[in-house]
Amino acid sequence: MNDCFRYLHVGLPDDILQKKFYGDLEGAVRLIDRRLAWDDIPEAMRCCLMAQREMILRRTEDYPYTKEEALAVVREHISDFSEEEFEDRVDAGRIGWIYLNGERRFFNRFFQSMCKAEPAFGERAGVRLPGVESAGKGSAEEGRLDRCARLMRERGKLSNRIRIRAGVRMKDEVFNSGMFVRVHLPIPAACEQQSEIVIEKIFPAGGKPAPEDAPQRTICWEMSLEENQEFYVEYSYVHTARYHDVEQMQKEGLSLTCVQPDFFTGEETPHILFTPYLRELVKELTRGAAEPLEKARRFYDFITLQMKYTFMPAYFGLEQIAEACARNFTGDCGVFALLFLTLCRCAGIPACWQSGLTAEPDFCGAHDWVRFYVEPYGWLYADPSYGTAAVRAKNEERRRFYFGNLDAYRMAANNAFQAPFTIDKEHWRADPYDNQLGEMEVVDRGLRYGEFERNKEVLLCEELE
Repeated sequence: MNDCFRYLHVGLPDDILQKKFYGDLEGAVRLIDRRLAWDDIPEAMRCCLMAQREMILRRTEDYPYTKEEALAVVREHISDFSEEEFEDRVDAGRIGWIYLNGERRFFNRFFQSMCKAEPAFGERAGVRLPGVESAGKGSAEEGRLDRCARLMRERGKLSNRIRIRAGVRMKDEVFNSGMFVRVHLPIPAACEQQSEIVIEKIFPAGGKPAPEDAPQRTICWEMSLEENQEFYVEYSYVHTARYHDVEQMQKEGLSLTCVQPDFFTGEETPHILFTPYLRELVKELTRGAAEPLEKARRFYDFITLQMKYTFMPAYFGLEQIAEACARNFTGDCGVFALLFLTLCRCAGIPACWQSGLTAEPDFCGAHDWVRFYVEPYGWLYADPSYGTAAVRAKNEERRRFYFGNLDAYRMAANNAFQAPFTIDKEHWRADPYDNQLGEMEVVDRGLRYGEFERNKEVLLCEELE
């Protein structure tokens, strides 16, 4: 059923769409059910309606706050935060909201998002969130990621041996003795950056690792539980980041004389689409540029220099991700990555999704980035999210580094967007496009993120000579 998402671009009939955006969610589901009862409904429309029905049922989970409740969240940290300040941030697109039965309801992570995206606001609130800002840690003189970039320039590459423990556990209120569960946890996949992949521990026994070349690699358990328990895996691998001197490549101009390949340049519904707006945007951004590398750099600059990082609702409920990012000028790591990927493909530059974890010694988090291909240099990398973080940190050198390069603190589990698991889920995935933290399902349904706990920890991060 997760393939139904490939038909989201079909769109909702007007009457259902009106109810959805007004917030009459019960009415929207009622009309969808009436349509699905028709015998002669086109299959593409049926798939779209099935996906939209589940999206609508989950719509309120990301938007729990009334305006008064949202103000109270901020005032716990900033007692004099005014209603005018709140509405100004709503108008500026920094506080997301939807209608629910005609009343505005606000995004559950809006406060954390402002703390992360607006350093002055975070300082005023007295809140500092973990994440890319860990680049400021390390020695007193040099942040960890800046040091990594310097060593890569000096040595040509940097390798880390990394060991991670990751697990999931159903919440006790969801568990019933004797219930069947199917569990997926992401594990390192074979790719250019990773070697010496070892599955060190599996608990409980019987988990089945997918082949190393699986596009979204997981370890899967299928079993009945008498008692609730954690499912976890420990794995180790060597992650090697090689340095690509993109500025020197551009000076050489060799890509102008090479025939560029056409693999990974197509559309993939529903989010990697060359819409009229994105085609016009590509035309505008690449005006006067003939070299593929220069075109890709312009796409990266457009995102990192003009867009603002915000936490996003669950991807399950998002539509037209790449185009919406280009319209709204906001997004998170996956949204920025998908826009960069789509712009590259629209310009004829091969580009692929890659995702998994950031894996620093004192921080482990879900993350997405992009591979793109330029002949004669091969695969290069872009991380627009880390680029926007560098802009926030006023670190232009680091921003430029993440066009063409990645650091050595990564775990790549996924080499494709919206790929099925080797042992597929039978019900809705919590994230139908990506898998960084794991999935669980029982006999009759897939569990939502709010129904199971996820944890991940870097046990070892050792720099290799």
